[in-house]
Amino acid sequence: MSSQPKLPVVAVTGATGFLGAVLCRKLVADGQRVRAVYRDDSKLGALEGVDAEKIEADVTSPQAIRKALEGADTVYHLAALFRQQGVSDSVFWDVNVGGTSNVLEGAKHHGVRRIVHCSTVGVHSHIPSPPANEDEEYRPGDIYQETKCAGEKLALEWFREGRLDGCVIRPAMIWGPGDQRTLKLFRGIARRRLPVIGTGKILLHWVLADDVAKGLMLAGKAEQSSGQAYIIAGESPVIIEDLFRIIAKHVGAKPLGVKVPAWPLQLLGDVVERMCRPFGVEPPIYRRRVDFFTKTRAFDWSKAHRELGYQPSQSLDDEVRLIVDSYRELGWL
Repeated sequence: MSSQPKLPVVAVTGATGFLGAVLCRKLVADGQRVRAVYRDDSKLGALEGVDAEKIEADVTSPQAIRKALEGADTVYHLAALFRQQGVSDSVFWDVNVGGTSNVLEGAKHHGVRRIVHCSTVGVHSHIPSPPANEDEEYRPGDIYQETKCAGEKLALEWFREGRLDGCVIRPAMIWGPGDQRTLKLFRGIARRRLPVIGTGKILLHWVLADDVAKGLMLAGKAEQSSGQAYIIAGESPVIIEDLFRIIAKHVGAKPLGVKVPAWPLQLLGDVVERMCRPFGVEPPIYRRRVDFFTKTRAFDWSKAHRELGYQPSQSLDDEVRLIVDSYRELGWL
């Protein structure tokens, strides 16, 4: 009796990150043969129970990443350094740009069929005339956004020159069940300790990690989309005041109903960060966390809908409910 032919390998870099783990689980559920590429053994718990080949490889090592991509048919490049205090700018460039270059070179060396590069809508930062589409100008506002922007440009250059077949996905602000990055927001509202900073009228646009993973998978299977960029976002943006109200409803708290001017906190954040940086101390307040309340982010995801078949799976209200339910189940709220 002849053995069944092996399925093509689908490789995911950054597999132990929040989005990477979600993508790996969805790919396995889709019947794909997944190779999870990760850097840090301590985060392997994110892939517990996932039936995937697991390979340790740092994207900043050309040799390691080339070996990790051997035999891959499709590569989802998610590995990136997110905002992190006490890390020099050069490390961001090494990971988010140099790492992207290494993945592209490794994919080219092995004849990878398709590569999907995960960028961020942060390459646009504040949106003056919302909603923004894929033609919005680049205006990165910090080292994370600058290096993600440079990595995206590099990937698009490769794709548009025909050196590799691939496309770029720009997710909106990612959240979802079990996401620790948004936990402070939900806890602050639940405990009635977090005021609205600024006018409260700024637009934010979220997207479930599950929906981003779905958009990535659609891009991995799409035809005639090489060299394109696609925004993947939730159903609609929300003003901050309404977001606080929706979260308060689901956590069973009364909205605090307090607004604090943004500019004094932005100034304080700048000063505190400069004081803490030389000592490697985690600042109690960041400028960028205040900017969360002052920068408009609202996006048009219709191109992904038309060309990839992307559609958000939940309303914003249902997204918040899912997150709150997960936090309660985990004992975090």
